[in-house]
Amino acid sequence: MRRLLWFLNLSVAALLAAPVHAATAQPPNFVFILGEGHGWSSTSVQMEDAVPASKSAFVRTPNLEKLAAGGMRFASFYAPSPRCTPTRAAIFTGKSPAQLHMTFVGEGKKDSGGNPDGRVISPVASLELAASETTIAELLKQAGFATAHFGKWHVGRVSPSQHGFDESDGPTNNGGPDNVANPHPRQLYGMTERGLDFVARQVKAGKPFYLQLSHYASRQGGDASPEALAAVKSWGGNLNEREIAEAAADFDLDIAFGQVLKRLDELGIADNTFVIFTTDHGTPGRNPPLAGGKGTVSEGGLRVPFIIRGPGIPSGVCSYVRAIGEDLFPTIAALAQVRKPLPRGIEGGSLVSVLTNAGRGTVQRPREEFIVHFPHYDKDAIGPASAIYLRDFKLIRAYETSALRLFNLAEDPGERHNLAQEMPDKARALNQRLSDYLAVVNAQLPTPNPNFDPSTVTDAKQRKNRR
Repeated sequence: MRRLLWFLNLSVAALLAAPVHAATAQPPNFVFILGEGHGWSSTSVQMEDAVPASKSAFVRTPNLEKLAAGGMRFASFYAPSPRCTPTRAAIFTGKSPAQLHMTFVGEGKKDSGGNPDGRVISPVASLELAASETTIAELLKQAGFATAHFGKWHVGRVSPSQHGFDESDGPTNNGGPDNVANPHPRQLYGMTERGLDFVARQVKAGKPFYLQLSHYASRQGGDASPEALAAVKSWGGNLNEREIAEAAADFDLDIAFGQVLKRLDELGIADNTFVIFTTDHGTPGRNPPLAGGKGTVSEGGLRVPFIIRGPGIPSGVCSYVRAIGEDLFPTIAALAQVRKPLPRGIEGGSLVSVLTNAGRGTVQRPREEFIVHFPHYDKDAIGPASAIYLRDFKLIRAYETSALRLFNLAEDPGERHNLAQEMPDKARALNQRLSDYLAVVNAQLPTPNPNFDPSTVTDAKQRKNRR
């Protein structure tokens, strides 16, 4: 009897620990779509059930709504950085930009995000993903998956083929394969066609696949197709020219996304394919109801949409579990049933237990806190900064002044009430944990600028340098 009970308990435990797609005979497929510069409220998907303002007031993305209706939304998902290159590197590797020393993006600015007039000197960030890092594509390729990346690469000049991708558009940046001022929407539809061709060939060959489709910028001046513009104008309403342009560009994104969903249905693989959508950082400018945007460590720069659909994931669920971009690497590895150990230094945790428990539960990561390290001058008036998240609290450290800002995100998601003076012990403890983490990963830090002369630099000039 004892042996029987032991066997039954072992069997139940095994079932509870099984991957979500264990009922399928073959390995699952993956389509990962990474949007560019779209914040938490940039689509027509309401990212948090209790917050109507967590969706756009004028953008329509019906195919993303379809994905959300068939899968799970995360109300608190965070990009690893408020800039594209660091976020992409972190998602590909499961490691933070601080650990990778990839904390900024190359745009011809001095000091990789430096400001010669600033009070501190920003560190020089790496702009090339190291060959020694293992990407999710390399891990899956070793497990027998076909891999492809089409669209914006922007983690260096080395080809994606050197990082585990069988097929790609090459080491593209913001200009796309043609190096033009605005690749959208031509490259949007082009990458979608190339991706779907890749998918069809893998289905024919009977091989599981991992496909990344990485968008180029489409908002804030992005072009739109005549068809999308006509569709938006037909909606009526009182949209201004900027809103019409943004809505049309995003409608193009949604049309291309719908082509992906339709093709998965036509090929008969939708039920065995995980489709993932998120973005690299918040929208430039305002991200209501959140504060800040692209280039800031405020919520508007970091909290972004995250939707996942696939075998075993319940439909129409909104999860309130905090998830981060670094979680995608271990999550995809677990869903793909990768048997080999994950690379050392992974900072994310698998979301599988949350996906299989109606969006509830906890994520096991090496550290309880989550940290965004952005030691560069960019679009934030406070200059270089880092942020640490621990349970309900978020602390922001400004390196110019060493000032601390403390927020209770459960009560104040808009970051309007700084609690640092009211809760000095909490601020001090979080600041110490931030320092401890940065030391452990050997993060690059700003240093005092010996040439700084406050009498020659006006606040207006510094703000201009940071835009």
